[in-house]
Amino acid sequence: MRENEKIAEVFGKLVSIDSPSLKEREMADYLKKLFGEIGVELEEDQTGEATGSNAGNLFARLEGEAGSEPLLLGVHMDTVEPSRNKKAVFHPDGTVTSNGTTVLGADDLAGVTAIYEAVRYLKEKNIPHRTVEILITTGEELYCKGANAFDYSKVRSKEAYALDLSGKIGAAAYAAPTLISFSASVKGKAAHAGFYPEKGINSIQAAAKAIARLPQGRIDENTTANIGVFAGGTGTNIVPEACTAKGEIRSLNHEIAMKLLKEYHEIFQEEAEKARAVFEWEEKLNIIAYETDLGGKAAENYRKAVEKTGLEPEFEKTFGGSDNNVFAQHGIEGLVIATSMNQVHSCSEYCSIPEIRQVSEILVNLCTAEK
Repeated sequence: MRENEKIAEVFGKLVSIDSPSLKEREMADYLKKLFGEIGVELEEDQTGEATGSNAGNLFARLEGEAGSEPLLLGVHMDTVEPSRNKKAVFHPDGTVTSNGTTVLGADDLAGVTAIYEAVRYLKEKNIPHRTVEILITTGEELYCKGANAFDYSKVRSKEAYALDLSGKIGAAAYAAPTLISFSASVKGKAAHAGFYPEKGINSIQAAAKAIARLPQGRIDENTTANIGVFAGGTGTNIVPEACTAKGEIRSLNHEIAMKLLKEYHEIFQEEAEKARAVFEWEEKLNIIAYETDLGGKAAENYRKAVEKTGLEPEFEKTFGGSDNNVFAQHGIEGLVIATSMNQVHSCSEYCSIPEIRQVSEILVNLCTAEK
C-alpha cells in the first residue's frame, strides 16, 4: 500500500467536499474523476428523482479472474450535518479530527478512501483478483434512500462488505435491526382553559395517557423503543386542540418490532377514542433486520482476510442500520466492517490514517483471486 501521507491526501480532499444527504452532486462528480484516473469507470444511475438527491448512486465492476466469485464493496457518499465547510485537522500520530465546528465525514469517507486505495493497489500492481463490484450510495443517512432505489439486477455478487462501522479494525457486524418510525396525532377540541375547560377535548392529556402505558427504553436484549418528539398546544390558557408524538422502534427480530408497533398503534387509538378525539397514525418501515450466518462464506472470507493482515477478527451485532440491510433484502450475504470512524454523527468525530491503510489491506485480501 502507499505511504500514509498519500492516503491522507485522498482523505483530506474528500472531506473538504460538502456532501450532506441529498446534496451529493459535487462529491459524485469528484469520485467519478478520482476513480476514473485509475481506470475505474463509476456509472451514475438516475435515482435522484426517487430519492430527492441531486445525484445518483455510483456503480462499477472490475472484472476479475475467470471463475472467481464476485464480491460487492458498499459505501455511502453522504454525511450528516453539520457538514458544510469541513476542515480536516491532521495530527502527528495519524489521527484526523475536524476543527470542532462540523463533523469530520469519516462516516463514510474513510470507507471511500479505503476502497479507492485497495482498488488502486490491485490495478497498479496488476494483482489477480476476484470480480469486484463497487456501490457508492446517496442518502444512506436518511434510512438508505440511495440503496433502496438502486437496481440490483446490475449486481452479480452474493457476498458483500459495507464499510460503515465504528470500532476496532477487524470488527464486523453480522446482524442489524428492523427500524420503524411512527407519528401519532391526536386532535381534540379547543376551549378557554379558565372559563370553559369542560367544553374542550384535551389532546395532550389523551396522548400522555397513551404514552404512560407504552413500554419504552430497552424492551428486551434485542429491542428498543422511544418517543423522541412531542409537540402540541398553542397557549397555557387554551385546552390543546392537537398534539403529535413521534418515535421509533428497533429490534433485531423483525416480528417483535412489528408486534410492538401494533401495540403502540392500538394504545394511542384507545386513549384517543376514550377522550372522543380524532386520531391519525403514520408509520414507516425504514429498514428490515437481518442476521448473516457466521459459518457462511462472507464471514469466513472476512475472518481470513483480517487474520492475513495480522489483526484479530471480531463479530458483533449492531443496533445501527446500513446499506447492508438493503443488500440482505436482495439476497446478498454481507457484513458491515469497521472502517476507522469514531464518535460519528458528532463534531468530535475522528479517524486514523494508519487504520484506513489497514482497512485497505483487508479489502485487498478479500479481493485477491481465490487460488
